[in-house]
Amino acid sequence: MTEAGNNVAMPRLNEAAPSFTAKTTHGMLSLSDYKGKWLILFSHPADFTPVCTTEFMGFAKASGDFKALNCELLGLSIDGVHAHIAWARSIKDNFGVEINFPIIADLNMAVARSYGMVQPGASDTSAVRATFVIDPDSVLRAMLYYPMSNGRSVAEILRLVKALQTTDSNVCATPENWQPGDEVIVPPPATTMAAEVRKSEGYNYTDWYFSKRKL
Repeated sequence: MTEAGNNVAMPRLNEAAPSFTAKTTHGMLSLSDYKGKWLILFSHPADFTPVCTTEFMGFAKASGDFKALNCELLGLSIDGVHAHIAWARSIKDNFGVEINFPIIADLNMAVARSYGMVQPGASDTSAVRATFVIDPDSVLRAMLYYPMSNGRSVAEILRLVKALQTTDSNVCATPENWQPGDEVIVPPPATTMAAEVRKSEGYNYTDWYFSKRKL
């Protein structure tokens, strides 16, 4: 994918995520290495910055929760591997938090540009706080963009993965701030008989949708 002028090439939802092979703090990694797993690919503007440090600690602390969902974490910035390693060691020394996921060193901005992480309105030399949820088939399922000045909510990204997995496993949609165990929204029944069967099976009914708990 290319960038022309101020027009940033952007990946698109429900299409194949841009492939990459890149140097990371865990060695060379490719998108194909994550086949069969969910992946959170997220960028940050620069190492050793306060907001990025809080985000990385948040992701590291939640890494076990992501792994329980068959989901891996992969960070990225335009700094080099040595800077990434020094930053991760500094976080561990100062805060006692081990950064246990790889960080891409994207010095040539190849990965950042292919994912639309470099936004000229914010900076031509740093990646904004972009987050991509990629499914086990390497399909891009969600994108979140934050400005450099504001940190992300790791809890929301974790919730989003849970919601996507739930809608994949069940023919349903999830309402605002859905949490596991909450009601989901299912397609309307095709016949009046099907509607009556649903009511007998414990579905809650409104004029425009049926919902059922704990999916």
